[in-house]
Amino acid sequence: MITILRDFKIGVDNAYYGTGRRKESIARVWLVKGSDKYIVKSKDSGKEFDMRQYLQRETLFQKVLYPLKLTGTEGKFGIYATVEGGGISGQADAIMYGVAKALLKYNPELRPTLKKAGLLTRDAREKERKKYGLMKARKGYRWSKR
Repeated sequence: MITILRDFKIGVDNAYYGTGRRKESIARVWLVKGSDKYIVKSKDSGKEFDMRQYLQRETLFQKVLYPLKLTGTEGKFGIYATVEGGGISGQADAIMYGVAKALLKYNPELRPTLKKAGLLTRDAREKERKKYGLMKARKGYRWSKR
């Protein structure tokens, strides 16, 4: 079921780039002018997928498109994203953040709109490290007096 979906050229004149991160996920996102395709390339498998298929849930797909809908640039760009690490929910958030940053490269005047919606603030919540003497980051072993 390997299909070559990337049939557009990414160049300096027709694409805008943004990097998004969330939890363990990293997304490199290009907004491509004159395309209507939404494509995700997974670094783990090396395959390209249609974004709606890859994200599996419609809510995640709508989350990725939210910056485009908010700024009124929904039909102007196609999205090509490479993702690695984390799960699909974190990857969707990373793509959304990358799209917002790429829109700023396209038009810096969109900044107040994106800022007000909270799309330019990186979500810094990460997994807490495991401490020695504990089972997980905070979960301890059951204490028994005898």
